[in-house]
Amino acid sequence: MVDVAKKHGTRKRIDSKGYFDFSLLIIIIFLVCFGMIMLYSTVSYTAQIQNITTTSYLRNQIWATVLGFFCMFLFAKMDYHFLKKVAVLAYIGSLALIVLVLTPLGITRNGATRWIGVGSFLTFQPAEVVKVGVIIFAAHVMDIFSRKKKAEILSLIALAFAIIPAIMLWKITDNLSSAIIVAGIAVIIIFVSTKAYKVFIAAGIAVAAVVAFVIIKLDWLLSVVASFRFERIQAWLSPEEFAQGTGYQTLQSLYAIGSGSFFGKGLGNSVQKLNFLPEPQNDMIFAIICEELGLFGAICVILMFLFMIWRFMVIANNAPDMFGALLVTGIMAHIAIQVILNIAVVTNTIPNTGITLPFISYGGTSVVFLLAEMGIALGVSRQIKVYR
Repeated sequence: MVDVAKKHGTRKRIDSKGYFDFSLLIIIIFLVCFGMIMLYSTVSYTAQIQNITTTSYLRNQIWATVLGFFCMFLFAKMDYHFLKKVAVLAYIGSLALIVLVLTPLGITRNGATRWIGVGSFLTFQPAEVVKVGVIIFAAHVMDIFSRKKKAEILSLIALAFAIIPAIMLWKITDNLSSAIIVAGIAVIIIFVSTKAYKVFIAAGIAVAAVVAFVIIKLDWLLSVVASFRFERIQAWLSPEEFAQGTGYQTLQSLYAIGSGSFFGKGLGNSVQKLNFLPEPQNDMIFAIICEELGLFGAICVILMFLFMIWRFMVIANNAPDMFGALLVTGIMAHIAIQVILNIAVVTNTIPNTGITLPFISYGGTSVVFLLAEMGIALGVSRQIKVYR
């Protein structure tokens, strides 16, 4: 609840049907428009060497964005409580979509089968649907479990169910990055809705210790179990030794960041996008931002995401009920995790993995479902009650 004013020690509640978080809406529009500009700047050369028009990528992204804005305003106008009725269906549907990748509908790109194609035009990644499905499902389940006895045990059961889609993404589509994001969303939603902090902290420490031990002491095990991921870890530790292989993209990204200086080379003047940095419009677009707009531009982008996360926190803290608060918490977790991991990969803070930068990287499925999530958050904000 938001306390707007007090008068003589008493407060009068106002049903604020007209309340709307315009700050969040402005941030969304800014990031989407900025993403369009950076996308056009980044892929202009790539489109030429692919013998397609320089606006092809931009045109596809605009169509997806228009659909995304339609979904956003649709969800913003709806009562978000209807999501409770479809929570289980969204969860089961997410699992079914992952399995569909194994059918003839599955599409393989760059050696990975992570897409589903329906007809000649509709192609999407089930991972993006799964993220939304897990947010809705985990929020609904924890809204029920948090009010019951033995909430700690029920929380662990909910966590087990919420992580199943992450495991399926990892094992079926070999999409470890999306699996990490989905698991992170589930953990954060359940963590903030339960008092079982000790269990989560102990589990987190144990997982971190095991991962560190495997990386440091059991190199041979990693090399046998997941040789290409082991190679990525080696390239992360010493990218110059893998300059002609796994470390090539990382090195080119660091060159782009370093050459940008403080104010950058200017919009459109990137050198690394000239076929040096592979797929710059996807995972590595932040490196092009650093090169063209410099450290100043990179900081501005980070500040915009921080402002967006702050608005999510305000909406979640003032949501009319637990379900609304957990929905917005899940959306906030999604954005925060994805932004942190993307920037960490681009700056070689963590091993290279395929994670896009929300609203800015190229990807139709991503922008549609991200904007749908924004609509859910705005829908929760519309039902905040204001006191005077």
